[in-house]
Amino acid sequence: MSILVTSPCTETTIQELVTKNWPIWTCDVSSFNWTYEDQETCLLLAGEVTVTPDGGEPVKFGAGDLVVFPAGMDCRWDVHKAVRKHYRFGD
Repeated sequence: MSILVTSPCTETTIQELVTKNWPIWTCDVSSFNWTYEDQETCLLLAGEVTVTPDGGEPVKFGAGDLVVFPAGMDCRWDVHKAVRKHYRFGD
């Protein structure tokens, strides 16, 4: 299982995905474990994060990046700068 990062995400892709209609999630600087039961696609509007999949390598991303997390992934989130993101679950 791997995390896919498009950095930076193009305006064309943002418009094609209609990310501006997706819900917004925010998180202050923190660390926590997370399990993705469904695939999540998100567009970071602000922040810096490192996500480390169980048994995998850390993946860093931040504002302007489009990130896809696979269903079934267990990971650790380390939020270095407060996050604000659009997100969508499912394919």
